[in-house]
Amino acid sequence: MDTFFDANRLNWDNRAELHSTDSTGSYRIAAVLGGGSALHALETGEIGDLVGKDIVHLQCHIGLDTLSLKHLGAKSVTGLDFSPKAISAARAFAQKAGTEARFVEASVYDAVAALGQTYDMVFVTWGAINWLPDIAAWARVVATLLRPGGKLYLLEGHPTMLQFEAREGRLDLEYGWRTPQAKPLVFDEAQTYTGDERALSHTRNYEWIHPLSDIVNAILSAGLSVDFLNEHEVIVWKAFPFVVETGEDQFELPDGYPTIPMSFSIGATKRG
Repeated sequence: MDTFFDANRLNWDNRAELHSTDSTGSYRIAAVLGGGSALHALETGEIGDLVGKDIVHLQCHIGLDTLSLKHLGAKSVTGLDFSPKAISAARAFAQKAGTEARFVEASVYDAVAALGQTYDMVFVTWGAINWLPDIAAWARVVATLLRPGGKLYLLEGHPTMLQFEAREGRLDLEYGWRTPQAKPLVFDEAQTYTGDERALSHTRNYEWIHPLSDIVNAILSAGLSVDFLNEHEVIVWKAFPFVVETGEDQFELPDGYPTIPMSFSIGATKRG
């Protein structure tokens, strides 16, 4: 696993450098530095009232969503990521925005020891769990970080969507529905997903597709009750070249294509 994690960390260090100097607008840097939010309509419509809550954002990348949670009323926010470049950028953004936030560099699997406290909400969104080989271990980390009655909010690209590749204007079923831990999917991407034309210098990355059943069962086994499971026909990045923008940073398959779920969200509560 170290080979996979080391390659992914180099890849995300590289992406963090590009994303923290983003000129495409994808990360809504100016809005966050001005005291606003980078969150999309999808998540803001589901996360509920944040006022007075201590929130941890796992796999926070460059911290803009973490700061957004504070700007939306959270009592405190903590971001955790395994990329030192991402954490450095997050701390710099917090300073520029004048926003109080804690950022910790650690693997999500080491989050309990690295953070040393519990929270009212664990927030995980967009391109996070597909980088993790063991979803059951992830769920146990989430449960340990939550106080009794605390909430998990998870919003991700749908595993069905992740099985497809776009070729010649069509969707081809390319990948199996469950990726073995020891045999991750291997990708070499020359550029990052924002549309930035600058090249990545560390292109190799490894990913895992987790079926919804595995995710839900992991959450239940860890001691949480599922409050909702929603599947959405929208995604917040250009997952395929021919998707159409139907809202601000909201994309769907065009008319004439069979619809598939593009994203999903889960709300869950720690029992006890």
